[in-house]
Amino acid sequence: MSKTVFITGTSSGLGKITAIRFAEMGWNVAATMRTPDKETELTDYDNIKIFKLDVTNVHEVQTSVDQAIAAFGKIDVVINNAGMGTYGPLELAQEEAIDWQFAVNTRGPINVIRKFIPHFRANGGGMFINISSFMGITTAVPLGSLYNMSKFALEGLTEGLYYELKPLNIELRLIEQGGSTGNNFKDSITWNQDDNIHDYDNLMTKVQNLMNHAESSSTLDDPQIIVDAIAALATGESNKFRTVIGTAGNDLMALRNSVSIDEYLETIAKNYM
Repeated sequence: MSKTVFITGTSSGLGKITAIRFAEMGWNVAATMRTPDKETELTDYDNIKIFKLDVTNVHEVQTSVDQAIAAFGKIDVVINNAGMGTYGPLELAQEEAIDWQFAVNTRGPINVIRKFIPHFRANGGGMFINISSFMGITTAVPLGSLYNMSKFALEGLTEGLYYELKPLNIELRLIEQGGSTGNNFKDSITWNQDDNIHDYDNLMTKVQNLMNHAESSSTLDDPQIIVDAIAALATGESNKFRTVIGTAGNDLMALRNSVSIDEYLETIAKNYM
């Protein structure tokens, strides 16, 4: 029997590419998104079923999980991919932006994981693959404190769950990627700004230029490499708990591990002074 994967955030970017890859591998795919009525590409695949899901809505999570299980009978792997980014000075952040950053990137995976644990327990096992970022294990881009916060929390959540779910044969995996050419992450960024405060303008310009350069160059990861890593984890080809993808992430982690935190922070800061 074909295995089944449940993926959040499949309306675009990495989530959609991942859904297509698993469908082409012969898996059944429960593809979830906030506005399924607008989807036209994933509907072409017979082994993909689309479900409405806002990961911040606990009741909607329960409904989509129940519907996916009813449609396929058993879910083998859950990929928590849905995410967004809030960038800019913390001082300038709106209260709603702070809450939404945590709600999507951290509370969202918590909601999905909690609803799937009973299903995995009943089936004697399963796997959660949480899509994080190298900014969840090291800081590297100024003005990303809220995004860092949400991904650091996801990393801690996943590590902490390892101990309680491992005895139940429920596996946990982390993907740390740095953005891909197939992911419209930059377009989904919310920027904290205030027209009356200009003390951060110079730093804001440098960070935005960095992101624009990354998107227009080969700095971003090939999305297929990220999907390859996800597929390798889901199929058991790889059993790594944490997979850091891309040159940027691996270089930063090598630097972080080779010097003191004080030296690391100063080294990164010099790039933006």
